[in-house]
Amino acid sequence: MAATRLIPMHLQKSRSMGQCLKERTDYAKNDEKTEAGQFVSSYECDPSTVDLEFEITKNQYAVNTGRNPKEKDVIAYQIRQSFKPGETTPEEANQIGYETAMRWTKGKHAFIVATHVDKAHIHNHIVYNFTTLDAQHKYKNFFLSSFSLRRLSDLICLEHGLSVIPEKKPGEWQNRTTYPKKETKRDDIRNLIDSIFERKRPDSFDEFLRALEGNGYEVKRGKYISVKGKEQKNFLRLRSLGNGYTEKDIEKRIASEVIDIVSDDPRNVIAGKRAEQKTEKKVDTVLDIQSIIAKNKGPGYERWAKLHNIKAISKTLIFLSEKGLGDYEKLSEAAKEATDKFDYLSARQKEIEARLAEIKALRQHIFNYSKSRKIYMEYKTRKFDANFFEEHREPLTLYQAAKDAFKKYDGPIPTIRELDAEFQKLVKEKNQIYSEFKIARTEMRELLSAKQNVEHFLGEQNRLEQDIQKKKGDTSL
Repeated sequence: MAATRLIPMHLQKSRSMGQCLKERTDYAKNDEKTEAGQFVSSYECDPSTVDLEFEITKNQYAVNTGRNPKEKDVIAYQIRQSFKPGETTPEEANQIGYETAMRWTKGKHAFIVATHVDKAHIHNHIVYNFTTLDAQHKYKNFFLSSFSLRRLSDLICLEHGLSVIPEKKPGEWQNRTTYPKKETKRDDIRNLIDSIFERKRPDSFDEFLRALEGNGYEVKRGKYISVKGKEQKNFLRLRSLGNGYTEKDIEKRIASEVIDIVSDDPRNVIAGKRAEQKTEKKVDTVLDIQSIIAKNKGPGYERWAKLHNIKAISKTLIFLSEKGLGDYEKLSEAAKEATDKFDYLSARQKEIEARLAEIKALRQHIFNYSKSRKIYMEYKTRKFDANFFEEHREPLTLYQAAKDAFKKYDGPIPTIRELDAEFQKLVKEKNQIYSEFKIARTEMRELLSAKQNVEHFLGEQNRLEQDIQKKKGDTSL
Protein backbone atom coordinates (compact mmCIF):
# COMPACT_ATOMS: atom_id res chain seq x y z
CA MET A 1 0.00 0.00 0.00
CA ALA A 2 1.39 3.39 -0.98
CA ALA A 3 -0.10 6.88 -0.73
CA THR A 4 1.29 9.06 -3.55
CA ARG A 5 1.32 12.78 -4.20
CA LEU A 6 2.74 14.86 -7.07
CA ILE A 7 4.30 18.14 -5.88
CA PRO A 8 5.56 20.88 -8.27
CA MET A 9 8.75 22.56 -6.99
CA HIS A 10 8.83 26.27 -7.84
CA LEU A 11 11.63 28.80 -8.19
CA GLN A 12 11.56 30.92 -5.05
CA LYS A 13 11.80 34.68 -4.93
CA SER A 14 15.29 36.18 -4.47
CA ARG A 15 16.91 32.75 -4.75
CA SER A 16 18.82 31.23 -7.63
CA MET A 17 17.81 28.06 -9.40
CA GLY A 18 20.89 26.28 -8.08
CA GLN A 19 20.07 27.19 -4.48
CA CYS A 20 16.49 25.99 -4.80
CA LEU A 21 17.51 22.69 -6.40
CA LYS A 22 20.23 22.08 -3.81
CA GLU A 23 17.87 22.66 -0.88
CA ARG A 24 15.25 20.26 -2.27
CA THR A 25 17.67 17.49 -3.23
CA ASP A 26 19.75 17.81 -0.05
CA TYR A 27 16.64 17.24 2.05
CA ALA A 28 15.74 14.18 0.00
CA LYS A 29 19.28 12.74 0.30
CA ASN A 30 19.61 13.49 4.03
CA ASP A 31 22.03 10.91 5.47
CA GLU A 32 20.11 10.62 8.73
CA LYS A 33 16.94 9.74 6.84
CA THR A 34 18.47 7.40 4.21
CA GLU A 35 20.95 5.44 6.38
CA ALA A 36 23.96 7.45 5.13
CA GLY A 37 22.75 7.35 1.52
CA GLN A 38 22.27 3.58 1.48
CA PHE A 39 18.74 3.94 0.15
CA VAL A 40 19.33 6.52 -2.58
CA SER A 41 19.20 5.52 -6.26
CA SER A 42 19.24 7.59 -9.45
CA TYR A 43 18.70 7.57 -13.20
CA GLU A 44 20.95 9.45 -15.65
CA CYS A 45 22.51 11.52 -12.84
CA ASP A 46 24.76 11.12 -9.85
CA PRO A 47 23.10 11.67 -6.44
CA SER A 48 26.08 13.65 -5.14
CA THR A 49 25.86 16.20 -7.99
CA VAL A 50 22.20 15.93 -8.97
CA ASP A 51 21.43 19.63 -8.35
CA LEU A 52 24.29 20.75 -10.61
CA GLU A 53 23.34 18.30 -13.36
CA PHE A 54 19.70 19.44 -13.23
CA GLU A 55 20.81 23.07 -13.47
CA ILE A 56 23.12 22.39 -16.41
CA THR A 57 20.30 20.69 -18.32
CA LYS A 58 17.99 23.65 -17.61
CA ASN A 59 20.60 26.14 -18.83
CA GLN A 60 21.02 24.12 -22.00
CA TYR A 61 17.22 24.09 -22.41
CA ALA A 62 17.22 27.92 -22.16
CA VAL A 63 19.90 28.09 -24.87
CA ASN A 64 18.06 25.66 -27.15
CA THR A 65 14.63 27.21 -26.79
CA GLY A 66 15.36 30.81 -25.80
CA ARG A 67 13.05 30.47 -22.77
CA ASN A 68 14.60 31.75 -19.57
CA PRO A 69 13.18 30.79 -16.16
CA LYS A 70 10.88 33.28 -14.45
CA GLU A 71 9.90 33.78 -10.85
CA LYS A 72 7.68 30.98 -9.48
CA ASP A 73 8.40 28.81 -12.52
CA VAL A 74 8.41 25.06 -11.92
CA ILE A 75 12.01 23.80 -11.82
CA ALA A 76 11.41 20.18 -10.79
CA TYR A 77 8.72 17.78 -9.61
CA GLN A 78 8.62 15.63 -6.50
CA ILE A 79 6.66 12.42 -6.02
CA ARG A 80 6.05 11.57 -2.38
CA GLN A 81 5.28 7.89 -1.94
CA SER A 82 4.43 6.60 1.56
CA PHE A 83 4.04 2.90 2.40
CA LYS A 84 2.00 1.09 5.02
CA PRO A 85 4.18 0.39 8.09
CA GLY A 86 5.64 -3.10 8.20
CA GLU A 87 4.49 -4.06 4.68
CA THR A 88 7.76 -3.53 2.82
CA THR A 89 11.51 -3.18 3.33
CA PRO A 90 13.58 -0.06 2.56
CA GLU A 91 15.25 -1.84 -0.37
CA GLU A 92 11.95 -2.87 -1.91
CA ALA A 93 10.45 0.58 -1.31
CA ASN A 94 13.38 2.16 -3.15
CA GLN A 95 12.96 -0.30 -6.02
CA ILE A 96 9.22 0.48 -6.22
CA GLY A 97 10.04 4.20 -6.25
CA TYR A 98 12.56 3.69 -9.06
CA GLU A 99 10.05 1.75 -11.16
CA THR A 100 7.38 4.37 -10.49
CA ALA A 101 9.65 7.21 -11.59
CA MET A 102 10.88 5.36 -14.67
CA ARG A 103 7.39 4.49 -15.90
CA TRP A 104 5.98 7.90 -15.00
CA THR A 105 8.69 9.83 -16.86
CA LYS A 106 9.09 7.14 -19.57
CA GLY A 107 12.85 7.40 -19.08
CA LYS A 108 12.95 10.93 -20.55
CA HIS A 109 13.84 12.78 -17.33
CA ALA A 110 16.71 12.33 -14.89
CA PHE A 111 15.65 11.57 -11.32
CA ILE A 112 16.73 10.44 -7.87
CA VAL A 113 14.83 8.19 -5.46
CA ALA A 114 15.55 8.72 -1.75
CA THR A 115 13.90 6.32 0.69
CA HIS A 116 13.45 7.75 4.20
CA VAL A 117 13.45 5.27 7.08
CA ASP A 118 13.53 7.69 10.03
CA LYS A 119 9.80 7.31 10.73
CA ALA A 120 7.50 4.37 11.37
CA HIS A 121 6.26 4.52 7.78
CA ILE A 122 8.85 4.12 5.02
CA HIS A 123 8.41 6.74 2.29
CA ASN A 124 10.11 7.82 -0.93
CA HIS A 125 11.07 11.29 -2.12
CA ILE A 126 11.36 11.08 -5.91
CA VAL A 127 12.71 14.26 -7.52
CA TYR A 128 12.80 14.41 -11.33
CA ASN A 129 14.08 17.19 -13.57
CA PHE A 130 11.60 19.52 -15.22
CA THR A 131 13.44 19.33 -18.55
CA THR A 132 14.08 16.23 -20.63
CA LEU A 133 17.48 14.58 -20.99
CA ASP A 134 18.07 16.09 -24.45
CA ALA A 135 17.24 19.61 -23.10
CA GLN A 136 14.69 20.11 -25.88
CA HIS A 137 11.39 19.74 -24.02
CA LYS A 138 9.91 20.14 -20.57
CA TYR A 139 7.50 18.03 -18.55
CA LYS A 140 3.87 18.95 -19.24
CA ASN A 141 1.64 18.49 -16.26
CA PHE A 142 -1.90 17.52 -17.19
CA PHE A 143 -5.37 17.50 -15.67
CA LEU A 144 -5.88 14.76 -13.06
CA SER A 145 -2.21 13.80 -13.22
CA SER A 146 -2.26 12.99 -9.49
CA PHE A 147 -4.96 10.37 -10.05
CA SER A 148 -2.98 8.82 -12.91
CA LEU A 149 0.13 8.73 -10.73
CA ARG A 150 -1.78 7.06 -7.91
CA ARG A 151 -3.13 4.43 -10.31
CA LEU A 152 0.38 3.72 -11.60
CA SER A 153 1.72 3.48 -8.06
CA ASP A 154 -1.08 1.07 -7.07
CA LEU A 155 -0.33 -1.09 -10.11
CA ILE A 156 3.37 -1.35 -9.22
CA CYS A 157 2.51 -2.10 -5.59
CA LEU A 158 0.26 -4.96 -6.71
CA GLU A 159 3.07 -6.30 -8.92
CA HIS A 160 5.26 -6.41 -5.80
CA GLY A 161 2.59 -8.18 -3.78
CA LEU A 162 1.63 -5.15 -1.67
CA SER A 163 -1.89 -4.01 -0.86
CA VAL A 164 -3.52 -0.87 -2.26
CA ILE A 165 -5.57 1.83 -0.57
CA PRO A 166 -9.30 1.08 -0.96
CA GLU A 167 -11.50 3.74 -2.50
CA LYS A 168 -13.50 5.78 0.01
CA LYS A 169 -16.32 8.24 -0.26
CA PRO A 170 -15.52 11.89 0.54
CA GLY A 171 -17.35 11.59 3.87
CA GLU A 172 -15.07 8.68 4.88
CA TRP A 173 -11.79 10.51 4.23
CA GLN A 174 -9.49 11.06 7.17
CA ASN A 175 -7.28 14.07 7.72
CA ARG A 176 -4.38 12.09 9.11
CA THR A 177 -3.16 8.51 9.26
CA THR A 178 -2.09 7.17 12.65
CA TYR A 179 1.04 5.03 12.36
CA PRO A 180 2.20 2.48 14.91
CA LYS A 181 5.10 3.26 17.15
CA LYS A 182 8.50 2.45 15.67
CA GLU A 183 10.47 -0.27 17.45
CA THR A 184 13.15 1.01 19.84
CA LYS A 185 16.50 -0.35 21.01
CA ARG A 186 14.74 -1.70 24.11
CA ASP A 187 12.36 -3.61 21.85
CA ASP A 188 15.37 -5.17 20.09
CA ILE A 189 16.87 -6.26 23.43
CA ARG A 190 13.54 -7.70 24.64
CA ASN A 191 13.14 -9.64 21.36
CA LEU A 192 16.68 -11.01 21.70
CA ILE A 193 16.05 -12.13 25.30
CA ASP A 194 12.87 -13.92 24.22
CA SER A 195 14.79 -15.58 21.39
CA ILE A 196 17.50 -16.81 23.79
CA PHE A 197 14.92 -18.48 26.03
CA GLU A 198 13.00 -19.91 23.08
CA ARG A 199 16.08 -21.59 21.66
CA LYS A 200 17.52 -23.05 24.86
CA ARG A 201 16.88 -21.92 28.40
CA PRO A 202 20.21 -20.87 30.02
CA ASP A 203 21.33 -22.87 33.06
CA SER A 204 22.60 -19.79 34.91
CA PHE A 205 22.58 -16.01 34.80
CA ASP A 206 26.21 -15.96 33.63
CA GLU A 207 25.30 -18.24 30.71
CA PHE A 208 22.48 -15.84 29.85
CA LEU A 209 24.90 -12.89 29.82
CA ARG A 210 27.32 -14.86 27.63
CA ALA A 211 24.45 -15.48 25.20
CA LEU A 212 23.87 -11.71 25.01
CA GLU A 213 27.57 -11.17 24.31
CA GLY A 214 27.49 -13.89 21.69
CA ASN A 215 24.81 -11.91 19.85
CA GLY A 216 27.00 -8.79 19.62
CA TYR A 217 25.96 -7.01 22.82
CA GLU A 218 28.42 -5.52 25.30
CA VAL A 219 27.56 -6.31 28.93
CA LYS A 220 28.52 -4.06 31.83
CA ARG A 221 28.38 -5.76 35.21
CA GLY A 222 27.92 -3.85 38.44
CA LYS A 223 25.14 -2.97 40.85
CA TYR A 224 22.83 -3.03 37.82
CA ILE A 225 23.40 -5.10 34.68
CA SER A 226 23.54 -2.91 31.54
CA VAL A 227 23.86 -3.88 27.87
CA LYS A 228 24.77 -2.00 24.70
CA GLY A 229 24.44 -3.06 21.05
CA LYS A 230 26.68 -2.06 18.16
CA GLU A 231 24.45 0.83 17.06
CA GLN A 232 23.61 2.03 20.60
CA LYS A 233 25.22 5.14 22.03
CA ASN A 234 24.54 4.39 25.69
CA PHE A 235 24.18 1.34 27.90
CA LEU A 236 20.63 0.33 28.85
CA ARG A 237 19.88 -1.31 32.20
CA LEU A 238 17.92 -4.54 32.20
CA ARG A 239 15.68 -3.09 34.90
CA SER A 240 14.55 -0.43 32.38
CA LEU A 241 13.18 -3.07 29.98
CA GLY A 242 10.05 -3.68 32.06
CA ASN A 243 8.41 -6.72 33.66
CA GLY A 244 9.80 -10.01 32.46
CA TYR A 245 13.22 -8.61 31.55
CA THR A 246 14.71 -7.29 34.82
CA GLU A 247 17.54 -9.16 36.59
CA LYS A 248 15.10 -10.78 39.03
CA ASP A 249 12.68 -11.74 36.26
CA ILE A 250 15.50 -13.26 34.18
CA GLU A 251 16.52 -15.38 37.20
CA LYS A 252 12.89 -16.50 37.56
CA ARG A 253 12.74 -17.44 33.89
CA ILE A 254 15.94 -19.46 34.28
CA ALA A 255 14.34 -21.28 37.25
CA SER A 256 11.13 -21.88 35.19
CA GLU A 257 9.06 -19.71 37.50
CA VAL A 258 6.00 -17.83 36.31
CA ILE A 259 6.25 -14.12 35.54
CA ASP A 260 3.11 -11.99 35.37
CA ILE A 261 3.75 -9.48 32.59
CA VAL A 262 1.03 -6.88 33.01
CA SER A 263 2.22 -4.42 30.39
CA ASP A 264 4.30 -4.39 27.23
CA ASP A 265 5.28 -0.75 27.91
CA PRO A 266 8.26 -0.45 30.31
CA ARG A 267 7.23 3.10 31.20
CA ASN A 268 4.06 1.74 32.78
CA VAL A 269 6.11 -0.71 34.81
CA ILE A 270 8.53 1.96 36.05
CA ALA A 271 5.69 4.28 37.01
CA GLY A 272 3.88 1.48 38.80
CA LYS A 273 0.93 1.60 36.44
CA ARG A 274 -0.98 -1.41 35.15
CA ALA A 275 -2.02 -1.55 31.53
CA GLU A 276 -5.68 -2.30 31.04
CA GLN A 277 -5.25 -3.59 27.52
CA LYS A 278 -4.33 -7.30 27.41
CA THR A 279 -2.67 -9.04 24.50
CA GLU A 280 -3.12 -12.65 23.46
CA LYS A 281 -0.29 -14.79 24.82
CA LYS A 282 1.54 -17.41 22.80
CA VAL A 283 1.79 -21.02 23.92
CA ASP A 284 3.43 -20.83 27.36
CA THR A 285 6.12 -23.12 28.68
CA VAL A 286 4.58 -25.88 30.82
CA LEU A 287 5.05 -25.08 34.49
CA ASP A 288 7.10 -27.28 36.79
CA ILE A 289 4.47 -27.84 39.52
CA GLN A 290 6.89 -29.62 41.81
CA SER A 291 9.25 -26.64 42.03
CA ILE A 292 6.32 -24.30 42.70
CA ILE A 293 5.04 -26.50 45.57
CA ALA A 294 8.58 -26.70 46.99
CA LYS A 295 8.64 -22.90 47.22
CA ASN A 296 5.51 -22.91 49.42
CA LYS A 297 3.23 -21.12 46.97
CA GLY A 298 0.18 -22.66 48.61
CA PRO A 299 -2.65 -24.96 47.46
CA GLY A 300 -4.46 -22.18 45.59
CA TYR A 301 -1.43 -21.49 43.42
CA GLU A 302 -0.90 -25.24 42.92
CA ARG A 303 -4.46 -25.58 41.60
CA TRP A 304 -3.94 -22.63 39.21
CA ALA A 305 -0.64 -24.12 37.99
CA LYS A 306 -2.28 -27.47 37.21
CA LEU A 307 -5.03 -25.72 35.24
CA HIS A 308 -2.40 -23.64 33.44
CA ASN A 309 -0.52 -26.81 32.49
CA ILE A 310 -3.68 -28.38 31.04
CA LYS A 311 -4.40 -25.32 28.92
CA ALA A 312 -0.82 -25.07 27.70
CA ILE A 313 -0.45 -28.72 26.72
CA SER A 314 -3.91 -28.65 25.08
CA LYS A 315 -2.83 -25.79 22.80
CA THR A 316 0.34 -27.71 22.02
CA LEU A 317 -1.57 -30.87 21.12
CA ILE A 318 -3.87 -28.93 18.78
CA PHE A 319 -0.85 -27.35 17.11
CA LEU A 320 0.89 -30.73 16.69
CA SER A 321 -2.28 -32.32 15.31
CA GLU A 322 -2.69 -29.58 12.72
CA LYS A 323 0.95 -29.93 11.68
CA GLY A 324 0.83 -33.74 11.60
CA LEU A 325 3.61 -34.00 14.21
CA GLY A 326 2.09 -36.52 16.62
CA ASP A 327 5.38 -38.39 16.89
CA TYR A 328 8.08 -36.83 19.12
CA GLU A 329 10.87 -37.78 16.70
CA LYS A 330 9.05 -35.98 13.89
CA LEU A 331 8.59 -32.95 16.11
CA SER A 332 12.30 -32.90 16.99
CA GLU A 333 13.27 -33.28 13.34
CA ALA A 334 10.88 -30.52 12.26
CA ALA A 335 12.19 -28.19 14.98
CA LYS A 336 15.78 -28.87 13.91
CA GLU A 337 14.98 -28.27 10.22
CA ALA A 338 13.18 -25.02 11.07
CA THR A 339 16.12 -23.86 13.18
CA ASP A 340 18.64 -24.75 10.45
CA LYS A 341 16.56 -22.91 7.84
CA PHE A 342 16.29 -19.85 10.07
CA ASP A 343 20.06 -19.85 10.71
CA TYR A 344 20.80 -20.20 6.98
CA LEU A 345 18.49 -17.35 5.99
CA SER A 346 19.88 -15.15 8.75
CA ALA A 347 23.47 -15.86 7.67
CA ARG A 348 22.63 -15.29 4.00
CA GLN A 349 21.04 -11.96 4.84
CA LYS A 350 24.23 -10.84 6.55
CA GLU A 351 26.32 -11.98 3.56
CA ILE A 352 24.14 -9.99 1.16
CA GLU A 353 24.24 -6.88 3.36
CA ALA A 354 28.04 -7.10 3.54
CA ARG A 355 28.32 -7.46 -0.25
CA LEU A 356 25.93 -4.54 -0.83
CA ALA A 357 28.16 -2.39 1.36
CA GLU A 358 31.23 -3.52 -0.63
CA ILE A 359 29.52 -2.71 -3.94
CA LYS A 360 28.52 0.73 -2.72
CA ALA A 361 32.04 1.51 -1.51
CA LEU A 362 33.67 0.18 -4.72
CA ARG A 363 31.22 2.13 -6.87
CA GLN A 364 32.15 5.33 -5.04
CA HIS A 365 35.87 4.60 -5.49
CA ILE A 366 35.37 4.07 -9.24
CA PHE A 367 33.49 7.36 -9.47
CA ASN A 368 36.18 9.21 -7.47
CA TYR A 369 38.95 7.65 -9.57
CA SER A 370 37.34 8.68 -12.84
CA LYS A 371 36.55 12.17 -11.61
CA SER A 372 40.02 12.95 -10.20
CA ARG A 373 42.26 11.09 -12.67
CA LYS A 374 42.78 14.14 -14.88
CA ILE A 375 44.00 16.18 -11.90
CA TYR A 376 46.29 13.35 -10.85
CA MET A 377 47.87 13.16 -14.32
CA GLU A 378 48.55 16.89 -14.21
CA TYR A 379 50.01 16.45 -10.72
CA LYS A 380 52.25 13.71 -12.12
CA THR A 381 53.47 15.89 -15.04
CA ARG A 382 54.41 18.57 -12.51
CA LYS A 383 56.62 15.99 -10.80
CA PHE A 384 54.38 15.80 -7.75
CA ASP A 385 54.68 19.45 -6.83
CA ALA A 386 53.77 20.05 -3.15
CA ASN A 387 52.00 23.36 -3.85
CA PHE A 388 49.84 21.75 -6.52
CA PHE A 389 48.95 18.97 -4.10
CA GLU A 390 47.81 21.46 -1.45
CA GLU A 391 45.62 23.22 -4.00
CA HIS A 392 43.98 19.91 -5.01
CA ARG A 393 44.28 17.95 -1.79
CA GLU A 394 40.73 16.53 -1.76
CA PRO A 395 40.56 15.05 -5.31
CA LEU A 396 44.13 13.75 -5.08
CA THR A 397 43.40 12.11 -1.73
CA LEU A 398 40.27 10.49 -3.15
CA TYR A 399 42.27 9.29 -6.16
CA GLN A 400 44.89 7.66 -3.94
CA ALA A 401 42.23 6.06 -1.76
CA ALA A 402 40.58 4.62 -4.86
CA LYS A 403 43.90 3.19 -6.10
CA ASP A 404 44.53 1.59 -2.71
CA ALA A 405 41.06 0.05 -2.78
CA PHE A 406 41.62 -1.33 -6.29
CA LYS A 407 44.87 -3.00 -5.18
CA LYS A 408 43.04 -4.84 -2.40
CA TYR A 409 40.25 -5.97 -4.72
CA ASP A 410 40.51 -9.61 -5.77
CA GLY A 411 40.19 -9.86 -9.56
CA PRO A 412 39.54 -7.31 -12.32
CA ILE A 413 37.70 -4.14 -11.36
CA PRO A 414 34.08 -4.37 -12.58
CA THR A 415 32.29 -1.54 -14.35
CA ILE A 416 29.62 0.66 -12.79
CA ARG A 417 27.00 -1.11 -14.92
CA GLU A 418 28.13 -4.53 -13.70
CA LEU A 419 28.06 -3.36 -10.09
CA ASP A 420 24.59 -1.87 -10.49
CA ALA A 421 23.32 -5.10 -12.03
CA GLU A 422 24.77 -7.16 -9.18
CA PHE A 423 23.38 -4.68 -6.65
CA GLN A 424 19.86 -4.93 -8.05
CA LYS A 425 20.11 -8.73 -8.16
CA LEU A 426 21.23 -8.88 -4.53
CA VAL A 427 18.49 -6.47 -3.42
CA LYS A 428 15.91 -8.66 -5.11
CA GLU A 429 17.33 -11.76 -3.41
CA LYS A 430 17.40 -9.95 -0.06
CA ASN A 431 13.74 -8.99 -0.39
CA GLN A 432 12.82 -12.58 -1.17
CA ILE A 433 14.91 -13.89 1.72
CA TYR A 434 13.39 -11.34 4.08
CA SER A 435 9.90 -12.67 3.34
CA GLU A 436 11.07 -16.24 3.88
CA PHE A 437 12.99 -15.16 6.99
CA LYS A 438 9.86 -13.86 8.76
CA ILE A 439 7.95 -17.07 7.99
CA ALA A 440 10.89 -19.25 9.07
CA ARG A 441 11.32 -17.32 12.33
CA THR A 442 7.63 -17.76 13.24
CA GLU A 443 7.70 -21.45 12.35
CA MET A 444 10.89 -22.04 14.35
CA ARG A 445 9.49 -20.31 17.44
CA GLU A 446 6.24 -22.29 17.29
CA LEU A 447 8.01 -25.63 16.89
CA LEU A 448 10.60 -24.96 19.59
CA SER A 449 7.89 -23.81 21.98
CA ALA A 450 5.80 -26.92 21.28
CA LYS A 451 8.84 -29.18 21.69
CA GLN A 452 9.71 -27.54 24.99
CA ASN A 453 6.13 -27.93 26.25
CA VAL A 454 6.07 -31.63 25.32
CA GLU A 455 9.42 -32.26 27.00
CA HIS A 456 8.31 -30.53 30.19
CA PHE A 457 4.99 -32.35 30.21
CA LEU A 458 6.48 -35.80 29.54
CA GLY A 459 9.22 -35.17 32.10
CA GLU A 460 6.62 -34.24 34.71
CA GLN A 461 4.58 -37.34 33.86
CA ASN A 462 7.65 -39.58 34.22
CA ARG A 463 8.43 -38.03 37.60
CA LEU A 464 4.88 -38.62 38.82
CA GLU A 465 4.97 -42.24 37.65
CA GLN A 466 8.28 -42.79 39.45
CA ASP A 467 6.81 -41.34 42.65
CA ILE A 468 3.81 -43.65 42.35
CA GLN A 469 6.03 -46.70 41.83
CA LYS A 470 8.20 -45.67 44.75
CA LYS A 471 5.15 -45.36 47.04
CA LYS A 472 3.92 -48.79 45.93
CA GLY A 473 7.32 -50.24 46.74
CA ASP A 474 7.32 -48.68 50.20
CA THR A 475 3.81 -50.02 50.88
CA SER A 476 4.75 -53.54 49.88
CA LEU A 477 7.53 -53.53 52.45
